[in-house]
Amino acid sequence: MPSSLPTSLAVSDAITHYRQLCELTIDELAYVLLMLDYPISADALAEMERCARPVTVDDLVAIAYVLDTTPAVLLSHIPIDMPEPEGPLATGLPGDIDQVELRAWLEGKTTLDRESRVGWWKERVARLRVRSAHHEEQLQGAYAELRELGDLALQEADAPPVQRLQRRIQDGEHALNQSEVALALTEHRLDNLREDI
Repeated sequence: MPSSLPTSLAVSDAITHYRQLCELTIDELAYVLLMLDYPISADALAEMERCARPVTVDDLVAIAYVLDTTPAVLLSHIPIDMPEPEGPLATGLPGDIDQVELRAWLEGKTTLDRESRVGWWKERVARLRVRSAHHEEQLQGAYAELRELGDLALQEADAPPVQRLQRRIQDGEHALNQSEVALALTEHRLDNLREDI
């Protein structure tokens, strides 16, 4: 009977995803595992990918190694076609843990007690503030270069250096916008965690 638990679904989809990224067929993956003295048949791998067979811890480690990734990546994978999850991303965990926090926990970078979570999110806010400030500084530098060109920038708008500068400005605006959105969402998440204490 196929499992519908979130961690099982994540690992099943991750095996398929990373196997395809490595451009391996199921038979090729089975062969490489056999060469590593950890035989898993192609049929068993296919069942794992369909979530019809459980993936043991040993399977997880061996498959992650062959697929040039880590067990933490496979465990924290979110299928691309997965709708907004209604519950937790991993079996038995609180529903408000996102993929980045889940990965940090799996990699031993944080624990999931409330105090540690608040501290981890504070660090994340601080990093995002630094990133936003960096993007702002880079963008202001590009604007200053454009101002220095003055009318020449308009007259030579098709010139490669002017086009590169315009692309830098456009990319900088996009990066700044993305980092500001991420910062706002992260600050909101931190505020929610603090309220729950």
